[in-house]
Amino acid sequence: MQINLEWFRTFKAIYETGTLSAAAKELFVSQPGVSLHLNSLEAFTGYKLFDRSARKMVPTEKGKILYNFILDPIKKLETAEQHFHKRSQSERATISVGMCFETFQYTLEEHIPSLSFNLIIKFGEYPQMQQDLDNGLLDLIVTPHKGSQKNLVYEPFSKERIVLVAGNNTDTEALELFLKSGEIREAGDFLKQQLWYSTAADMEHLKNFWLKNFGEHPDFRPNFIVPNISSIIRCLSDGNGFSVVPDFLCREAIEAGKLHLIWEGTEPWENTLYFGSRKNTMYQAELDQLKYLFKEKWEREWV
Repeated sequence: MQINLEWFRTFKAIYETGTLSAAAKELFVSQPGVSLHLNSLEAFTGYKLFDRSARKMVPTEKGKILYNFILDPIKKLETAEQHFHKRSQSERATISVGMCFETFQYTLEEHIPSLSFNLIIKFGEYPQMQQDLDNGLLDLIVTPHKGSQKNLVYEPFSKERIVLVAGNNTDTEALELFLKSGEIREAGDFLKQQLWYSTAADMEHLKNFWLKNFGEHPDFRPNFIVPNISSIIRCLSDGNGFSVVPDFLCREAIEAGKLHLIWEGTEPWENTLYFGSRKNTMYQAELDQLKYLFKEKWEREWV
């Protein structure tokens, strides 16, 4: 005997409504159809799932166990059904995009009201974004890392340079003398004694910058761990301390005199930024519009 998943949907409806007639009304089927599904499920499981009475279907212990077991999977199937059902031509498309908070804030946020489609923005770690893209939970990601999933394609569109910055109240005279004279080790020793800002999600910038320029992993902990890079820039503005951040995120504060650009490293360290998407998508027009907005912003303000 082969199980029918509709039996579980019917069982859930009976459990939650309490009667066969109410379950039939909720499922838009006949009451005999509901009874048939329930009888078939009980025959398949070998257990009585409800005690039947004139007014209410009372779940047995086995019925309660089965309900708790299937509740989450059924809800996920119903969500998938709503998300993937064929929609009318007039319905607005919904696009899900993954990126870091700062990239959204500095590039896409201002354009949200003008979009002709629905947009869901998700923030998170890049490996999880790539997995969600591959699984169909996201339609586009903006990332400095290319994944290995065969179903995904990556299109480079810009670069970010990772730089050392300081609040404009920071005494950097000694550090700048060390850097100017090529005393890199002395510069590193000086920096270890200073106040540092970082984010819990992006210690990678500091680790990679330090390894590239000082030949070792940083053996100190930042003094202040804040939610995101925008927080770092606000905290450092007109303040004291150091951080390592992408240049495009701090350029406005540097031009306003709130931050000092201290050092780009012995050799500039740049990350290529990519658009990641699936090879086949039904939302190519919407994705192309989003890509255009990103490229236009970069070319207008940061290139």
